[in-house]
Amino acid sequence: MDSVFAMAMGMASEGNPLKVFDWKKCAEIIRDEKPQEVEAGLSEDWEYTGGVIFKDGEIVEDEYTYLASSWATPMILVDGCYRDCYVMQSETEWHCGTKWPNEAKSILAAVAARERKGAGNGSL
Repeated sequence: MDSVFAMAMGMASEGNPLKVFDWKKCAEIIRDEKPQEVEAGLSEDWEYTGGVIFKDGEIVEDEYTYLASSWATPMILVDGCYRDCYVMQSETEWHCGTKWPNEAKSILAAVAARERKGAGNGSL
């Protein structure tokens, strides 16, 4: 999508409720599926909004993403499969700088701790 069309869509949807990226749902998917790579972005404007947020078992915080819109859908790309991954802004404490909030990091930290404990016991 070109940026002029994206801007027009944003203007046309001004005042609509904001869909924001659901970091908790994303962390739960990563926990459950153990993907190699996860990207996040807006489905209708992925080229300009998407980026890697998780790779090789590590959170990626330094890559650009834009994850909220009144017209486009926040999604994740998990090992080649796109999925909706959002909540309405009214349902969360999201703001424009939200990236890997503590709640989502805690979900992944608990998994890493269990894996370390299991590896120390000789079990998988």
